[in-house]
Amino acid sequence: MMSAPNSWKIQFSQEINKAESARSLGNEGMARVCSRRAAGIVIGEYFRQRGITEIDPSVYNRLRRLRELPGLDQEVRAVVEHFLLRITPDKLLPIEADLIAEAHWLAKKLLEK
Repeated sequence: MMSAPNSWKIQFSQEINKAESARSLGNEGMARVCSRRAAGIVIGEYFRQRGITEIDPSVYNRLRRLRELPGLDQEVRAVVEHFLLRITPDKLLPIEADLIAEAHWLAKKLLEK
């Protein structure tokens, strides 16, 4: 089934809104989950626009597949790595990163040229 043009933007916005809401309630873990899902929506659309079929519904698999694409911009690869990081035992990212902001950046970099 073909999705309507720009339907990814609606789905992306919904996940980002959930992420921002979770953050405002002090639930950074859920904010990360929603940000990661938003990034997965962006990557799915990026793949569709390039004719890449068999798009895995798993966000982690989409992130890993994007990371491995030949010729991928190094800055994009670095941001993708942030989404793939495992949290520490304290339930924090091991680096300083705002995944909500990075999901927005990824959408701009990959889809809104």
